Amino acid sequence: MRSFTSVELLIDQRAHRFLDKGPAGGARSRLTEFVVFGLKQGWACIFGAALLAVLLAARLWYPDNAALARNDFLTLAAVVIQILMVATRLETVRELRVIVLFHIVGTVMELFKTDVGSWSYEADGFLRIGAVPLFSGFMYAAVGSYMVRVYRLFDLRFGRYPRRWITAVVAAAVYVNFFTHHYIWDARWVLLAAVVIVFGRCIMHFRVFRRTFRMPLVLAFLLVALFIWIAENIATWSGAWLYPNQVDGWHMVSPDKLVSWFLLMIISVVLVAWVYKPQPPEAPEDASGEIPLHVVPDGGVARPSS
Repeated sequence: MRSFTSVELLIDQRAHRFLDKGPAGGARSRLTEFVVFGLKQGWACIFGAALLAVLLAARLWYPDNAALARNDFLTLAAVVIQILMVATRLETVRELRVIVLFHIVGTVMELFKTDVGSWSYEADGFLRIGAVPLFSGFMYAAVGSYMVRVYRLFDLRFGRYPRRWITAVVAAAVYVNFFTHHYIWDARWVLLAAVVIVFGRCIMHFRVFRRTFRMPLVLAFLLVALFIWIAENIATWSGAWLYPNQVDGWHMVSPDKLVSWFLLMIISVVLVAWVYKPQPPEAPEDASGEIPLHVVPDGGVARPSS
């Protein structure tokens, strides 16, 4: 069941009117699938991309002597982006609940990590909890926004998805380790092995335009973690936050952080899976590749396979 918001439905219908004129096979068809894949990924990242653009703009043009602290400006801008996402029906209320959960989970981690000195923020502004400006939670919310959007835009299905209670145990252990490794042995490599064992057999099926593709879910985790690491480099360059080795001058974020982001993906997937229960692959569609539409709850529109 692939659901769209009303705005996305309009875009989807217009795109189909244009793309359906193309051939169903050959190089042009493969190029179409590739371009649509990129456009859908960009659309799924819209919240994070908008937030990253604001971070860069604030670094380049926000005045140092402004009456409103830069961190407060970033928080207000993030709130406006989130309101616009819902008001323009780019996100559903159901998705917003998932994103708020990401926000809470991320903010709790931020409070602890800044307290132990893992990273730091500029000490200005009033919209903050302790040393953590409130815009930081929206960076985790951006990950949540991407996860729920990519889930429906690509009509994700999962072959041999593990039992959800097992994934919840692994995700809880990952989350706890983010805190406890400061005091006891760091279990991240054991947790990485657990992730490979639990998710290693799972295959993700995703529909781009006419065709459905497959990818090992663990590989998908790694690719998303890589793109988050790239975004993290941009965000730290903009001064959104700094790691200890960046205080005296910016350096690229250590590739070791890829492991942290990979493990964070496990938490993200489990959070989304408790709202959107992973579904197995469906039967093949008819030769035309066309899928009828009907309305589903929360203002979405579904395109079920026949």
